[in-house]
Amino acid sequence: MVVADPPCTDFEPPRGGLAVKQPSDTMPSVQVVVYVRVSTKEQIQNLSLDTQEKSCRDYCERERLAIRRVFAERGESAKTADRPELKRLLTYCREHKGTVKCVVVYRLDRLARNSHDHAVLRARLLSLGVTLKSVSEPIQDDSTGKFVESMFAAIAQLDNDVRADRTKDGMKAAIKAGRWPFQVPVGYRKTQDLSRTSRIEIDPESGPLIRDAFERYASGLHTKRAVLKYVTDRGLRTRAGKPVSPQTFQQMLVNSIYAGWLFVDGWEIDRVRGDFEALVSDEVFDQVQAVLKGKGLSATTHQRCHPDFPLRHFVRCGACMTPLTGSWSKGRSKSYPYYRCRDSRCRAINMRKADLENRFTDYLRRLTPKTEYLSLFREIVLDTWHRKQAEATGTARRLQRRLDDRQRRKDRLVEAFVHERAIDRETYQEQLDKIAEEIALTDMALHDAKLDELDVEAVLGFAEHLMLEAARLWDEISPDQKQRLQSVLFPEGVWYSEEGFGTAATSPIYSLSEPGEASKARMASPAGFEPASPA
Repeated sequence: MVVADPPCTDFEPPRGGLAVKQPSDTMPSVQVVVYVRVSTKEQIQNLSLDTQEKSCRDYCERERLAIRRVFAERGESAKTADRPELKRLLTYCREHKGTVKCVVVYRLDRLARNSHDHAVLRARLLSLGVTLKSVSEPIQDDSTGKFVESMFAAIAQLDNDVRADRTKDGMKAAIKAGRWPFQVPVGYRKTQDLSRTSRIEIDPESGPLIRDAFERYASGLHTKRAVLKYVTDRGLRTRAGKPVSPQTFQQMLVNSIYAGWLFVDGWEIDRVRGDFEALVSDEVFDQVQAVLKGKGLSATTHQRCHPDFPLRHFVRCGACMTPLTGSWSKGRSKSYPYYRCRDSRCRAINMRKADLENRFTDYLRRLTPKTEYLSLFREIVLDTWHRKQAEATGTARRLQRRLDDRQRRKDRLVEAFVHERAIDRETYQEQLDKIAEEIALTDMALHDAKLDELDVEAVLGFAEHLMLEAARLWDEISPDQKQRLQSVLFPEGVWYSEEGFGTAATSPIYSLSEPGEASKARMASPAGFEPASPA
């Protein structure tokens, strides 16, 4: 049952909030406002707001509190002060000071997710004579209640910090077990088995079209545009029912999940074979990557990890540009490991594992970082870091100046009222509340505008050590670490022929000391990093 409020001229429809019926004269005079929030856009759809509001209404009815207004924050995070409904709530409490006595929330973490912001908001509400009540947490205004409240606020912050780590760790564990925790791409769909465990299976409608697209493009006989038109004409659509855009189609062609491999860039997890059926074979997927690169030096970015053959699929045959494979050949008394070209029409490379890997480490030793490159690398990193620090410092200074300005305005206001008697009490109180609100919001923004500490000199020292000791490190580290190091030093892979190793692009901080090799391995520097051409 919704309680009603005595008719009141300042009772207005909310801007973005939810209007509430006016209570009647028979109900209690304690006026409250309700604040509910969901943290992501998706949660708006799943009754989370309705559940919070219903719980708050039931609580107010039990406690005989009259609701004046409900403020519903849709899809905003509690980590930032940039929440429109929170600002409207503070303004509403200031404009109705003396009338609104309490803010009711479902849980304290709905108001703030760290203890600093909670303390700022709590102090601001108390200055307006407004208390805070939580439906699901026992907080009171006595000393014990305040202690319990501060504990809940600290727990909310800890929960927020831990939840992100726990979620990411859970996703990593799922990927390592072969399960994909994210939304599946077009061509697959998620189902549940008898134990209600989520599984991935090929979508019977879009799956065959995706497979057809890969096979057509892998043949090299069709352009990407023609392949996209072909599958679009046969009904390929996004989950929203729209035609697949060229940009989305490009992302599909490089997505290793279609070959049954799971990988998340930046998570430091090696590729893992998924527990679902692949839409295309490894050979078709690799061929598509080669076609996308114009059949150039395009080692796929996600190398298959085999502990016996770390250079497999990383090194390409210099004659036909096909990625080398690795296998054991059986001799009279034992087996011998070999790297060889996979193309049956070529077979230009067929050499012992030890020979190819020794030549690769020799190649790494010839990679000598020039002094000017290392200096330039250090200067760029330090310059970028200092610029970020300067931006963060500048933002903090601007916010501090704004905070100081609001404090001076507050002091002048007090001077005008207390000593000069230039304004009346009502004007003084109205302006004081407004300035206090600005101070609280600016203080929260200042708290957010901090840059994490980083020992950038130590990071640079490690990077320089890595560059100088690449050959030795490659010999000593584990197979999966070898592949990480390879991809850092040679982002587009390498090729091998009788003349030796070559590459389209090394890491921009390297140049080759031998002129003959340098001519075969042109350096490709990213935008904003254009040092002089190597000698």
